[in-house]
Amino acid sequence: MVKTLESPAFLFPGQGSQYPKMALDFLEKGDAALTELFAAASSVMGQDMKVLLEQADAQTLKRTDIAQVALTLANLAAASFLRRCGIVPRVVAGFSLGEYAALESAGVISTDDCFSLVKKRGQVMQDAVDSLNSGDSKPSGMAAVMGLSPDQVEALVAQWTEAGLSGLYCANFNSPLQTVVSGTAAALQAAEERFKEAGAKRVIPLKVAGPFHSPLMAQAAELFGPALAEVQFNDPLIPLYSNVSGKLIRSASEAKALALKHITAAVRWTAEEEAIALAGGIDGVLEAGPGNVLRGMWKESGTSIPCYAAGTVADIEALPAIINY
Repeated sequence: MVKTLESPAFLFPGQGSQYPKMALDFLEKGDAALTELFAAASSVMGQDMKVLLEQADAQTLKRTDIAQVALTLANLAAASFLRRCGIVPRVVAGFSLGEYAALESAGVISTDDCFSLVKKRGQVMQDAVDSLNSGDSKPSGMAAVMGLSPDQVEALVAQWTEAGLSGLYCANFNSPLQTVVSGTAAALQAAEERFKEAGAKRVIPLKVAGPFHSPLMAQAAELFGPALAEVQFNDPLIPLYSNVSGKLIRSASEAKALALKHITAAVRWTAEEEAIALAGGIDGVLEAGPGNVLRGMWKESGTSIPCYAAGTVADIEALPAIINY
């Protein structure tokens, strides 16, 4: 007997999961809600998002000022199609940029404000990265540390910082097997050998534009603050978890404060996953957006709760919850 998902958690992926032509299969279904979603994103971006997603190559979609709106659109399109199929979230969370789709899905911000915020966020982050990396042949960035526990990586970074190594920060606590650090080029180069000497199996430079989720992005946070202040935040309508704290967000004021910290604070995804699993009340997890990164991390968390792909029409039609729609 195939079990039907009745109380799923929606997890929304972050930047790096985007790919050309993503989400267009949802639009092709001709649903009014999806048409309106694409129109809202197009209005904010000042260009037709359907055309952009049809024509943009992978390199174009990597630009932070484009990727943030495009990926948020893909995440919200997946969530909209899931609802059309009768699947509604019991709990929501998002990884890095994906937290904005979670905020919208929980009723904390409107769809229009969601797109406006991620557009501004993408612009100020791109500007900050351009400023950090100007004239530097080896720009700042991020690296994944494999084979050390998150606690070990955090302790080593703190130890080395105290001993004089500047510009290195824990950025993403992805899983028990992987922690991502952000830093200047010099700090990342120095840390690579040190992590290996401490027992790391691999240290993998990531193909990202800059040192995200670290104090090195302070310029972006400063510029984002005024835009954030103008947006109305509401109390969550369903359980919503924070990257910054790894815990439930309980109020509108807390959600807004965390959204500002989000740019420079680490993503505590392992804590979020644990909190979601331990809270109970869910019978499955859906990666509502492009790619399969979050499914891999969820599996590594050790929970027995299953996680399914839900980033395309075909993925969603194959879910055990779908009979017809």
